Amino acid sequence: MTHLWVRAESRPNEDRVGITPEGVAQLIKEGFTVTVEESPRRVLSADAYAAAGAQLAPEGSWPTAPDDAIIFGLKELPEDGTPLRHRHIMFGHAFKGQPAGQVLLGRFKAGGGALYDLEYLLDENGRRLAAFGYWAGYAGAAVSLKAWAAQQRGETCPPVRAYASQTLLNDELRAQLDATGKPRPRAIVIGAKGRVGSGASDLLTAMGVSVTGWDMAETASGGPFPEILDHDLFINAILAGPGVPVFVPAEAVNPARRLTVIGDVACDPTSDFSPIKVYDRVTDWQAPVLRVADHPPLDVMAIDNLPSMLPRESSEDYAAQLLPVLAELQRIEAGSWGRAKALFDEHLAKLYRQARGISPRPLRP
Repeated sequence: MTHLWVRAESRPNEDRVGITPEGVAQLIKEGFTVTVEESPRRVLSADAYAAAGAQLAPEGSWPTAPDDAIIFGLKELPEDGTPLRHRHIMFGHAFKGQPAGQVLLGRFKAGGGALYDLEYLLDENGRRLAAFGYWAGYAGAAVSLKAWAAQQRGETCPPVRAYASQTLLNDELRAQLDATGKPRPRAIVIGAKGRVGSGASDLLTAMGVSVTGWDMAETASGGPFPEILDHDLFINAILAGPGVPVFVPAEAVNPARRLTVIGDVACDPTSDFSPIKVYDRVTDWQAPVLRVADHPPLDVMAIDNLPSMLPRESSEDYAAQLLPVLAELQRIEAGSWGRAKALFDEHLAKLYRQARGISPRPLRP
């Protein structure tokens, strides 16, 4: 019997969850045991999960879960350095050389556990089986427009918050744009045909913004791309990875540009493959942008949990995509779960070789 343990998120401003009460009821019907931790922040109540048949556990109690429980969360674990003995399903951000990711892998190595990274939960053709991308793009474009509106007021973007509905976000944003008294900015979205780019384009279009949509064909030359600098707003919807060209080089901070806001929704600044070279760290809800140039201003938005600004819509959408894949956990050695475990094993082996000074072997991207 597979035991799925849904942990509470420990990160501030993280209200999402990867499974709904209806999904829990379905897994229980299929023979799962499901434990759900209580959480004062989660957008869906613990009572709803209990009514669906889940066992409830105190917030943050997953370290004491039975050895065979599979711990399911979304964002990062508390950074307390403790060894990790369980199998964990989460967004680990550990396979692109990120410093924090190497620390996380070290914790799995010390505890004997395993990471099944949701970013690399792929079908046999290498396509993501579930993603928050649409709502990340939607919210990322919204915050980027908030940053542009703040610039028109001579300010930087103030703190952002979660919204009970998409409609409330749209109404507030439209009012802020109208209050500037300026024509809407021109925007370019790279990765416009994907989930992230579609969400960003939909929000921008709803706000009356003219959108230039680029995808693989427009970036196949490898750059440079001066067209990006000729827009007011650039939304990056392309994940960092081998072969991704540089969209915004370090010298783009120079004054000869129209560009004043970059929304890096893909948000992987510490990766060697990052296509945006004017910044080096993520931003957050309290300080949504990083100002990297002043004349004219250039602000970078790089919040890495954007979908939580619309926690209900994004949770329900993602959970519906993921539920059929979670149902396959009873065959965790095969299919997409087996591929995710194989990728973890490769990167753990690389960490092991590095610790012993052994020459690295090439890894799959």
